[in-house]
Amino acid sequence: MPAQCRLILITGATGAIGGALARRYAAEGSALILHGRQTEVLASLANECSRLGAKDVSLSSAVLTNPDELGTWLDSLPEVPDIALLCAGMNTGIETPDDLEDETSSGTLLDINLRVPMRMTRLLAPRMQARGSGQLVYLSSLAAWFGLPVTPSYSASKAGIKAYGEAMRGVLAPHGVGVTVVMPGYVDSAMARAMPGPKPFQWTPERAARAIQRAIEHNQARLSFPIPLNIGTWCLALLPAPISHRLVKWFGYGVPS
Repeated sequence: MPAQCRLILITGATGAIGGALARRYAAEGSALILHGRQTEVLASLANECSRLGAKDVSLSSAVLTNPDELGTWLDSLPEVPDIALLCAGMNTGIETPDDLEDETSSGTLLDINLRVPMRMTRLLAPRMQARGSGQLVYLSSLAAWFGLPVTPSYSASKAGIKAYGEAMRGVLAPHGVGVTVVMPGYVDSAMARAMPGPKPFQWTPERAARAIQRAIEHNQARLSFPIPLNIGTWCLALLPAPISHRLVKWFGYGVPS
């Protein structure tokens, strides 16, 4: 289907990757449904997307963690999106062994990073299945390969959405619905800058968006980048745990004792 005919839904559009993806699809003449919590940033992005060539831009700041509000928003869409990029997310971290994540912040993170995309899948996938086409895109992380001591809940949520996306690809493929799991390393953004630890091989949001769009066009099952960091984090999952933890601490992702 030509790109200019497609309807693209992006959550987390006010974030670095979500915004870069919105601009890329706008430049191709797609219609956009953009969701974000920062209304002024979202409105500015919508204006930019219109100038770039978006066929139509609609906005939402619905509270994604509220099931009723999320359902009402998605039910109100005039059409089922051709592509749903579920980019909304957050991060928390710890700096000392005594600074464990509290239950509230950890629960909020798991809601937005894991439960919300699962809930959106339950709402969107049946309509895509009925139509016989569609693409769901989940934003995981290289932290899904091996849990980092500085970001326990974040690592857990990204491992969860990775596994969920891989499973849903097998469920939805017979119905003509594709699934892509994206596992980025560090992409320059406010959230990445707030994360503890070094940021090797960091990409720009524009470079990440190009790679993600290319993976979606080919219905790629998984996109993980950059290659050196992907190989390194994947190996952490294969090595004996004492060695992996020693390496993690040596590279600056351990919690100081």
